[in-house]
Amino acid sequence: MTKVFTAAAEVQQFLREQQWQFCFIGGLALQRWGNPRVTVDADLTLLTGFFDEARFVDAILQRFSARRSDMREIALRQRVVLVSAANGTGIDIALGGLPFEENSVRRATLWRGPGEKPAFLTCSAEDLIVHKAFAARDQDWADVSSVVMRQGRKLNVPQIWTELRPLVELKEAPEILDKLQRIFDQHLD
Repeated sequence: MTKVFTAAAEVQQFLREQQWQFCFIGGLALQRWGNPRVTVDADLTLLTGFFDEARFVDAILQRFSARRSDMREIALRQRVVLVSAANGTGIDIALGGLPFEENSVRRATLWRGPGEKPAFLTCSAEDLIVHKAFAARDQDWADVSSVVMRQGRKLNVPQIWTELRPLVELKEAPEILDKLQRIFDQHLD
């Protein structure tokens, strides 16, 4: 994890220098809210809105090494920039513009990881659940369960439903809501 924390500190410093709005999601936020697990990269959301992404992508690719030769085109099409920190650790930057992403960044708070690391701006536990449930991969569901178990009744469950429902409708995947309800039923009763 030390390499990931170092990479996260590097990208966070760059984003703050640019005065851009962002927050860490994924494994780094899981270190804060769920059961920590090994992660090999730093994931974050950067608010770019829509139609001005190229300005952000170009600045990121000037500062960090692209993990693909066609990264600019892919980033503008798929709204994710895959770069490497100076230590070679992957950094996955999602280009945010949806209301949920704006809310997630707005609700983000600082967290100091283990040791003498800088404080990292991470999404809330509720927003981490929404990110993970929406992705809906097996590891994401395990992460959701760990956050729900660790945070328990402190979670703002209505906020989770409010943010997740429109995303699920957009994805046309109502089974996500059923699976999340089963996790809540298992761990919050």
